[in-house]
Amino acid sequence: MSIGHWLIVLVIVLLLFGANKIPKLMGDMAKGVKAFKHGLKDEDEQQAQAAAAPQPQVPPSQVTEAQAAKPAAAPDSAPKP
Repeated sequence: MSIGHWLIVLVIVLLLFGANKIPKLMGDMAKGVKAFKHGLKDEDEQQAQAAAAPQPQVPPSQVTEAQAAKPAAAPDSAPKP
């Protein structure tokens, strides 16, 4: 595209939006881009924190002294009348 084409596009944009709305639109667009980048940055930080956090290790189940001292209930093997 040559400079002439860009000038035609610029004139059409000025006619559609007006000269005073263009800076406002560009400012809103810049705010949107900043918010998008901030959101990506927060997401990356959360993923990094989740990856850096040590995973809790569950110890194998151990029988406590109270559980070892308590006898298991024996099932009734004799039929009831």
